[in-house]
Amino acid sequence: MELKKAEDIIQESKNFLEAYKKEIGKSIREGEKIVYIDFPYISEFSPSLSEKLLENPEETLAYLETALGESGLVLNPRIRIKEVPSSIDTKVREIRAKHLDKFVQIEGIVKQASDVLPQVVNARFECPTCGAILSVLQIDKKFREPARCSCGRKAQFNLLSKEMVDAQRLVIEESPDMLEGGEQPRRINVFLKEDLVDPKMEERTTPGSRVKVLGVLKEVPRPLQAGAISTLFDLAIEANYITPLEETFEDLEITEEEEKQILELAADPQVYHRLTQSIAPSVYGYDKIKESILLQLFSGISKVKSDKGKTRGDIHILLVGDPGVAKSVILKFTAGIAAKGRYVSGKAATAAGLTAAVVKDEFLRGWSLEAGAMVLSNKGLVCIDEIEKMSEHDRSTMHEAMEQQTVTISKANIQATLRAETSVLAAGNPKLGRFDPYSPIPQQIDISPALLSRFDVIFIIRDLPNRIQDEAIASHVLEEHVQKVVRDVIPPEILRKYVAYAKRFKPRLSDTAVEEIKSFYINLRNQSTRTDSDIKPIPITARQLEAIIRLSEACAKIRLSDKVESKDAKRAIDLLKFSMQQVGYDQETQTFDIDRIGGIPSSKRGKIINVKETISKLESRLGKLIPLEELKKELGEGMSETDLEEAITQLSKSGDIFRPKKGYIQKL
Repeated sequence: MELKKAEDIIQESKNFLEAYKKEIGKSIREGEKIVYIDFPYISEFSPSLSEKLLENPEETLAYLETALGESGLVLNPRIRIKEVPSSIDTKVREIRAKHLDKFVQIEGIVKQASDVLPQVVNARFECPTCGAILSVLQIDKKFREPARCSCGRKAQFNLLSKEMVDAQRLVIEESPDMLEGGEQPRRINVFLKEDLVDPKMEERTTPGSRVKVLGVLKEVPRPLQAGAISTLFDLAIEANYITPLEETFEDLEITEEEEKQILELAADPQVYHRLTQSIAPSVYGYDKIKESILLQLFSGISKVKSDKGKTRGDIHILLVGDPGVAKSVILKFTAGIAAKGRYVSGKAATAAGLTAAVVKDEFLRGWSLEAGAMVLSNKGLVCIDEIEKMSEHDRSTMHEAMEQQTVTISKANIQATLRAETSVLAAGNPKLGRFDPYSPIPQQIDISPALLSRFDVIFIIRDLPNRIQDEAIASHVLEEHVQKVVRDVIPPEILRKYVAYAKRFKPRLSDTAVEEIKSFYINLRNQSTRTDSDIKPIPITARQLEAIIRLSEACAKIRLSDKVESKDAKRAIDLLKFSMQQVGYDQETQTFDIDRIGGIPSSKRGKIINVKETISKLESRLGKLIPLEELKKELGEGMSETDLEEAITQLSKSGDIFRPKKGYIQKL
């Protein structure tokens, strides 16, 4: 009867394979001996076969593989099942004994991944007493024989064969969004073998990746000290198929229909406007900010220079604004739409969490590396909220990752350089929580100049009352709450595919674009200034020049063009001007001055140097102690009281002078 049953299943499998020959033939071409079968095909053709597959997966898969082998389509095939029904989705915490030997599908984050090594995964034994063939799954480090046979025999079985394959062990932990309240995330072991550990697949199962695993739940005996076996068993999943839930833009599949839609979009003269409006549509306004985030998603092109040095193509953006201006909403939206987007919050992020940590490995008894957010989202985007609340030490670790795009670790016995080709979108509040309208903006941003200079564009968002704008914001927000929203925006899925499609283009600078950028750079650097001193402000540095190039390349990608034209360069220059207008504009001299971002504008620096020189002159005439009155007299009308006070404060801060008694100053 059993044989009849098996024959029936094999026959049923053959009929199914015959009916879906075309679809199966397609999936064979993609992978060598691996055949991907969509579960809906099986359930549509034969409900009994699909039921058998869920209830007794190992046996049914073996029959399907036998039928496929006999059909001559492929020798020794491996069947992988895709698109199983959601009824078998199980949380790790809900797995129980009733699920043993059945298909389960879990979702979680890869916490640890072992090396890929050849391993005996299955050994077949024969029982000398009754001749039964026993198959033992080898999961422990120790080679295991069957515990007992159904006839009662307990030892000395004959080893018939052992199967060796490439194998890897993952530890999968529930993702935080599945937990309620104070629950601790549960973990489970997952065993991968054969094609599931090939190099391309392994890239997608690195620690930190989110995956969905379909597999058969198995029990693993716990060995006791004396070689006996415990009555308690551990659970493990033998994987059949893995779906990565985070894909890089290169991994996204674009159908012909979608490609047509993308090309139609690109042909629209309003494409910039439409794409910009599709970034965080629930937030009103901020067109320039949304445009720069859009360009950040498309990114520039990384190049290898003539001396083998690399320039980054990723664009970094910083938003500094008053509370309640929807910075976090924009960040959350962008992290969701970007490939490998990650969202981290300032106070809860440490240097190790952002770059990489060296941890003690409980399995290999040594040290191992655990990648942080910037390494895990290589070729993706990291959104850092509340960047000003991070400690200065933790922030300083980002310098290398942002400019050189690598993370170098030298700890314990590990010296490693990891790739971190990541765009950074950061947001923070001013020092005092809200902008003070009377003091210069750069002084209110509590971030070191070295880190600030690494951002290509910096935006200041101020929450100032304005009747017309307030009315528009109120209507927009209330519309969202009443749920009467009909907006002409591109759906996030299409936007992601559009970005993925545009990444295929590698635009090069045209001569007109080169001229446009060059003249802007030279004219701005040599602008006519109204400063009295010899020190001219430095309005822009080569770093901003590279930022313009990156932004204009991203503009060309949006047009799906291989050439950066002058209109792309103009758009990029407008964005940079808008950013510098807010941060790098010196009201006093009415010129751009990049040093304002770093702290002291050159107009102020000129005055400080003037005061310092006057003090030296007076010292040779009056001796060490110099009365403030004399200093004021010497400087004359050109220096106001406040400017002098500021200059003296700055000089005493830097340790050039000190005040020995009231009304006097002295050089150190």
